[in-house]
Amino acid sequence: MNNDLLYCCKLTDESGNPDLTSEFLSARGYDFSSWEDLENCRSSHTLYFEREAGAVAAKDDLEARREEWREYGIEIKEIELFSIRREDWAEVWKKYFPVLPISPRLVIKPSWLEYYPQPGQQIVEIDPGMSFGTGQHATTAYCLRMIDKLTDAGNVARLLDAGCGSGILSIAAAKLGCPDIDAFDIDPDAVRIARENMALNGIIPGNIRVRIADAAEFAPSGGAYDLVAANILAHVLGANCGQIASWVKPGGKLILAGILTGDFDHTARQFRDAGLEPLDRFTEKEWTSGLFGKKAPTQKSWPSFYNR
Repeated sequence: MNNDLLYCCKLTDESGNPDLTSEFLSARGYDFSSWEDLENCRSSHTLYFEREAGAVAAKDDLEARREEWREYGIEIKEIELFSIRREDWAEVWKKYFPVLPISPRLVIKPSWLEYYPQPGQQIVEIDPGMSFGTGQHATTAYCLRMIDKLTDAGNVARLLDAGCGSGILSIAAAKLGCPDIDAFDIDPDAVRIARENMALNGIIPGNIRVRIADAAEFAPSGGAYDLVAANILAHVLGANCGQIASWVKPGGKLILAGILTGDFDHTARQFRDAGLEPLDRFTEKEWTSGLFGKKAPTQKSWPSFYNR
């Protein structure tokens, strides 16, 4: 193995919907970066591997999935293999991550850019490190806005970040005042990167408890949560609906994201049947996210804050 090189598998996508392709690649567990050519309605996604055999196996995997993914609107045109020097990649990818204002209280920024906050504004610094979660994707941005809104209302003392990726949601919640946070991801690299980002943001080890787990096996160590953020693909949400619903305490809230718009109504029905009432939904491009609530035993309705 040449430690100076990264081995790459690059696919050209002419679907006009790079977010959809990115989500499918994330579901396959690939580390990648994306670039969009708006003028020609084309995007490219480059997958990175430590070994050449990994890039070759990815090419074979993507070739085998062309027809299956076409049914969802993904048009893979070209797939090519190449290698690059590590130092070249380390600089080139950074131009795709700008400073991102989420709300008057919250700004996301990569560590290599300067930003001077306004009074009362919290900055979350994120180095994605090939892990999903920079705030730019519609589903992540929705989760951040809901966390901001709910923590500002003083309703979140205990939070779970399910499928934490880069750790962006947990870090934002901590910066916005949530004192008790758990997080997990099935990908060991994501957990490592999340811990690195927590250290980058001055989060004391233990303030956010992050571990490797999947949705089927995760069990809260300290009881249910005021707020659960689950930015996970719809088929995983559906398969673990009862388990996820059990993480939300009575009177608590659940954010569901990572759902294609065509799948959202079905997913919402699954969670309604599990005792969670839809309170809010937001659609951007091909993605729909939603806020759900579990009623307390004596609660008759939700505050007008959610009725819109």
